[in-house]
Order: sequence, then C-alpha cells, then structure tokens
Amino acid sequence: MSCASRRLVLAALALAPAGCTGLLPTGGAPPRLFTLTPARDFPAGGRRVSWQLLVDVPASAAALDTDRVALSRSATSIDYFADSAWAERAPLMVQSLLVQSFENSSRITAVARESLGLRADYILQPELRHFEAQYAGGGAPVARVELGVKLVKMPERSIVAGWHCETTAGAAQNQVPAIVDAFDSATRDALRQIVEWTLSAAG
Repeated sequence: MSCASRRLVLAALALAPAGCTGLLPTGGAPPRLFTLTPARDFPAGGRRVSWQLLVDVPASAAALDTDRVALSRSATSIDYFADSAWAERAPLMVQSLLVQSFENSSRITAVARESLGLRADYILQPELRHFEAQYAGGGAPVARVELGVKLVKMPERSIVAGWHCETTAGAAQNQVPAIVDAFDSATRDALRQIVEWTLSAAG
C-alpha cells in the first residue's frame, strides 16, 4: 500500500463515528441502497380540495443534493456514511414522497411532479434545509429533517403562504439500517404535516 493510500484509510477511520459499524468502505463493494416511505393513514374527515397541485423539486444546499446519506457531528460539518446511499438524490426522493403523500391523503383532485410541465392551480416549492443524521456525543444519532415550503398560485405566480417544519427521530442503534428507519419516521412526520398545511393554506 502506498503512503497516499495509507493516508486515505487513516482519514476514513478518523471520520467514522465511534462505535458505528457498517460506516467504512469495504473495498469497492456497491453501496446498499435505501429508500423511504410516504405518509399514510391521514385522519378521516379532513378537508378536501378541488384544485390541482404540482410539487417542485426541493431546493437544497449542494451537500444535500446527493444520493449519499449525510451525517453531522457539529453545526458546521457534513460527512457521509460509506457503502450506503439513497435510491436517488435526496431532493428527488423527497419530491416523489411528497407527491405520493398527497395522493395517499385522498383529499386533492390531482397532484404531480412539476417537471411534467402540466397546468395546475398551485405549485408547492419546497426547500430541503436539513436531511442528516446528527451525532451529539456517543451512541446512536438523531435523524433531522427540516423543510421550508411556499405555496404559489398559478398563473399569477404569487406566493400565497409559506411555512416550515422540522422533525426528528432517534435511531434505535448506531447501525445504518436503524438510522434509515429513523430517517423514515422523521420524514413521514414532516410529509404528513406539509400535506395538512398545504391543503389548508390555499383557503
């Protein structure tokens, strides 16, 4: 092994959170792919709307615009779990989950991705502000999901309302599958809140 290669391995070891298995490279094996699930089981009797909605791809910082599963050990650092990845880039995954969550609510006439170029009454413009596993000391991390959303009236393109939600869920253990489960719980909570807010914000 060359000196440069040894330095890379030592750097990877230094970046791994203490006690967490499955976070280091395993020698070129393809990453395990993970996905999340949309919100379901909305309360019965919620408000139904007759308008149509397009969901835009969430804007995000470059550090989150990736298929890599992000982690943070301080307010100013972002790293990634090795050998693990989302099935698609995080903003695209969140967009798909939002569309599916609106569909699962059964309370809106039609909803689709904004990229399809369809006409609609409103566009939901999300911003993915946090989507990482946060470590604070030893032990398992907390999955943090924060989204800002703006509801835009078409064709005027006027902002009707804006809002943001932040959700967290603690991982049961310091293992990637358990951390993904925490992401799933926190994300579903955020999706449910956004659907409820959107359906009431248009008036």
